[in-house]
Order: sequence, then C-alpha cells, then structure tokens
Amino acid sequence: MNLTRSYRGLATIVVMIGCIVLTSIGTADEKGIADFPKLSVTRDWPWWRGPSRNGIADSTPVPTTFSETENVIWKAPVPGRGHASPTVVGDYVFLATADEKQKIHSVVAFDRATGKRLWDTQVNQGGFPAKNHAKNTEASSTIASDGDRIFATFYHHDHVGAVALDLKGEILWKKDVCKFRPRAYEYGYAPSPVIYQDKVLISAEYDGDSFITALNRETGEREWQSPRPTMITFSTPVIAHVGGKDQMLISGALKVSSYSPADGNPFWTADGTTFATCGTMVWDETKNIVFASGGFPKAETVAVKADGSGEVLWHNNQKCYEQSMLAYDGYVYALTDNGVMFCWRGTDGKEMWKERLKGPVSASPVLANGNIYWANELGTVYVFRATPESFELITENHVGTDSFPSPAICGGQIFLRVGNGHGAARKETLFCFGNAKPK
Repeated sequence: MNLTRSYRGLATIVVMIGCIVLTSIGTADEKGIADFPKLSVTRDWPWWRGPSRNGIADSTPVPTTFSETENVIWKAPVPGRGHASPTVVGDYVFLATADEKQKIHSVVAFDRATGKRLWDTQVNQGGFPAKNHAKNTEASSTIASDGDRIFATFYHHDHVGAVALDLKGEILWKKDVCKFRPRAYEYGYAPSPVIYQDKVLISAEYDGDSFITALNRETGEREWQSPRPTMITFSTPVIAHVGGKDQMLISGALKVSSYSPADGNPFWTADGTTFATCGTMVWDETKNIVFASGGFPKAETVAVKADGSGEVLWHNNQKCYEQSMLAYDGYVYALTDNGVMFCWRGTDGKEMWKERLKGPVSASPVLANGNIYWANELGTVYVFRATPESFELITENHVGTDSFPSPAICGGQIFLRVGNGHGAARKETLFCFGNAKPK
C-alpha cells in the first residue's frame, strides 16, 4: 500500500516519533544507494533489483496498462541477445548484450529521453562456451552503476571476466576474475555484479573452485575473496540491512548463507532451499527474516531468522527457481515456475491466497506505487495489487513474444527488454513506457 491508501478516511494523521521504514509502505528506501551521492532513489534503477536491491520502486505513478502501441514513450532495437535487465542512471539506459554468431560481448547505452543508441562498446570477442542452458544467454548478468562508472560481468575463454566503463562507454579496466568452466552442468553464467561501498562483489559458483570476491571499484584490484561450496548455482548475492547490520545473503548448495560484505567473512548459515538456485534472496527488516527459494533437484521455499541462530521459521514445497520473490509489508509474494501466484505471511508461511496464472516464469517482480509488475516468459506482464487480502488483478499486458529480463521502474517510467519472433528471425526491443513523455 502507499500513504494515500493507508490513511484514506482518517480525519487526522498522527505523527509518530521515530523513523518510518519506507519499504514497508511500498517505496524504495535510501539505504542501498546511501554511499553513492550521484544516484537517486526516485530517478535511477542502478543495479539488479533496483536502488534498495529488493525489487521495490519509488511511489511515482506509472502505467498499469501498456502494450507495443499503448503508453509507449519510445522503443529501440537491441543488438544481439541477452537476458540482462535494463540499468537506468541519469540520462542513460544500459544493457549487456551478446552477438552469439560473431561471439561478441558488448555494453550498449541508450538515451533515456529518446531511446537513441548513444554508444555500443565491445568488451570481448571469442571464447564463448560450447554449451549453455536453453533459458540462459551469453549476456544474462545485469549491469551495475555507481553513478560514475558501470560494471559488467561475462563468461568467456573459460573465465568470468569483469569490466568497468565510464558513462561515455570508455573502458576503464578489465579483469579476469576467475577460472570458470562447468563440466557437470554446462548451463553458462548468470549472477550480476553487486556494488557495496568501494567494492564490486562477484559470484562464481560451479563444480570447481567457487567463491564470492570483491574488486575495488576504481582499480579492479581484488580486496577479498570468500570460498563457496563446489556446486553450480546461479544466484546473485544481495546486500540487506537486516539483523541490525549489512549482510550479504545468498542461497544455493542446500544452504541459506550470510557474509560480511565488507570483508567476506561468514556470519551464519542455515539448512534450506536446494542444490541449485537462481533467484536473489529477499528479506523483511522489521521482522528480521530472510526468504529464499530454489528448484533443483527438489522444490523448496524457506524463511530463516537473520539473527545468526539458523532457525528455520517455515518452509514449503513451492519453487521460484529462476525468478526472485518479493517481500513487502510482512508478506511474501511468489509466482512459481508453473505460473501459480502465492501470497504467504512472512512470519509463519500461512497461505493468504493463491491464484492460477500462466507460466513458465523467469523474470523477477517489481513493486511500484502499490502494484506488483510480474512477467512470464510468454510476454505477458501481470499487474496486481500488493495485498494479502485477496488476489486483485489490475491488468494483463502483452509485449513481445518472450520476456525473460525483469523490468526497471523509476522516475515514472517502465523499461522492459523483450524478444519478438523465433529462431534466426528473433529480434530484441527495449521499451520505455510512461503516462506522459518526460519534459
């Protein structure tokens, strides 16, 4: 809900002493970008899952109805292919993409106001893996930006590589982060880079030497490295302020794990989820609970206390394997792989409601102005109210023939990358939707 909805019908508003946690009323908070003065929580979507890292946008109204012809501010052809979501900073929209035929990795920038392609910087050629999962691409990692630089990760030449560019597309540094060559499951690479203070955090987990590492944002030099289990998984770690401190959370390898993002030292682990996970964890700061879900080889969603006790509060046999969930106002929203929408109470897992939609699902949700935007792989974007009372569908929109990347929603605009067509004829388009063109 938002403030207008919360206090509708009240004659007065009692001003409470203390701090209102903005994520509890459906707006993004400042914690995720507090270290980056050039970024704005209302204007920018600077990294995977948005400014507060949890899929929650600011409360600026955005369209609930849109299509390839309705509420379109602009649309632009995207070169190559990728499942990386849009990154929006200032006047720019950035995408990672790959030309699979010529084996070229690139970072592309578009003008936020017009959709004009401003530059296209090639960061690697050759060395693509021989195999990849059918639902993965050679450019699935979402770009992160600190307002001065952008950071991207790609898998090539049996390595995970990282690159930093300025906002004009000039390469500032490139690093081979680690060797990476999965053997048991040749499914490619997916985690997105994560920015924390002066660091870029990068995860690489497979049936080899696995770890999360931190590179200096300015120089690319390694600052710390923390080992991870030798099991392939695809989840992006996330920084959450929970349990009274910043924690780096990640699922996979049959565990829910917490580390210090400052130095990589482990805080705690708890048994839960599955062998392989792809989604990014979510959390409830006020209740001190974290949530994770996985889907291989079994299905499980789990809630764990974030206080280091390892206490599992509840679990069920539903799975959000590739997609992340959304935690909001004490409840968890999950659109499972096969297209069933659930709302669970965060403290005990009680099912508040469920609704049959349509799968399969790979994209993660965004909450904006009290509404949840969630796409399935078929190009349908569901918009529904974030309420535990009942499922309340607002609109069902159709854009493209396939939709794997998650939307970016900021400054009253929706940015969505979709595909049209099949096989060699398939092309990608970046859409910007809005109620009115920006001035």
